[in-house]
Order: sequence, then structure tokens, then C-alpha cells
Amino acid sequence: MIEKFKNVLVLAPHTDDGELGAGGTISKLIENGAKVTYVAFSTAEESVPDGLPKDILKKEVVKATAELGIKPENLIILNYQVRRFNYDRQQILEDLIALRKESSFDLILTPSVHDIHQDHSTISQESIRAFKNTTILGYELIWNNLTFNTQCFVKLEEKHIDAKQKALEKYESQGKRNYLARDFTFSLAKTRGVQVGAEYAECFEVIRIFL
Repeated sequence: MIEKFKNVLVLAPHTDDGELGAGGTISKLIENGAKVTYVAFSTAEESVPDGLPKDILKKEVVKATAELGIKPENLIILNYQVRRFNYDRQQILEDLIALRKESSFDLILTPSVHDIHQDHSTISQESIRAFKNTTILGYELIWNNLTFNTQCFVKLEEKHIDAKQKALEKYESQGKRNYLARDFTFSLAKTRGVQVGAEYAECFEVIRIFL
């Protein structure tokens, strides 16, 4: 079924969220000929480690998304303040509606509705409001999910998970965070694969689906 989607929108509250939650799926979608547009709502300048340029994450997301095969013209980088998205909720909704008017997306990948990070929650909620008539899947970030409905699985191959990991490795400014580690990336993909009889997989919540 994943092959039917040809115009996909990935919503990443912060740079790296889209790769972490759906990097393998993005790689497979592009391999199958889909156009993938990636929106990063914040480059988290306030959280950049001391001694690094404040725009380092902006440069890293360009490299990371290119690793997955996303074209430069399909990468949109916004500048919302990290951990304060709820104060800009209406403007975020308007940005999403503008995107909807510009292109007829057939799949939206957004954070889980059970994601407890305040920025992630805002993007998830506003994406549902903006794209009521589009299939929406919530991606998995297990360190932020108190619960997660394992309703949809995308079967993947090693090459897709390898592309995901190579993309994550572009975020050198993030240091040795455990969720960026290769063993974590492959272990989670292997676990999800075991659940559906595949070598690897990524898992999504079904927020809304049109068949």
C-alpha cells in the first residue's frame, strides 16, 4: 500500500524528528518515486551547545534530508522558538493550511497524538486540523510516547534503515545522544520487523486513513 502514495508531507517539529520517526519510510517512499516535502518548524537555536554556530542545525538538516533523497527545493525550514510552539499555534495552523493549498498531499507524517513533548503535540494537533481530508500517520519517538498504538507497519530493508542512520549521523552537533546511535536505530527497526514478519520495519499510528 505504501507504493500508492506519491506526494508526501513530513512534519518535523525540530530538525531530526522526521528522520528519527520515519527515516526508513521516507527512503522507501522516495525509492518508489514519491515526492517528499519535509518541513522543519524549528532549528532550536536556543538549545545549540555552547561553542557551535547557532545555525548549525539548519545546515545539518540540509545534509540529513539529502541523505534520504529529499530534494533541496522540497525542504522547508521555519524558525519557531523551541518549546514555545503552543504560543504560535494559530500561525502554525496557517502555515499548514498554506501548504495544503499549494499541493495536494496524499500522505501526512506527523508526530504521534500521544507524544508528550509540547512542540510535538502542537504540530500533531494542528496537522489534524489542517489536513482533515488526507491520510495522516503518526510516527514513533519512543522516548516521548507514554503510549503508542502500533496500528500500521511499513516493511523495510536494511538499505532503508542504513539510509536513516546515515541521515542521523549528519547531526554531529547533537553529540552521543542514545537515540541517534546505530544500535538503537537498527534494534528498534528489527523489533518492529519481528512483529510483522519482516527483516525491518517502522511503525505508525493511524490517525486518519482514506482507502
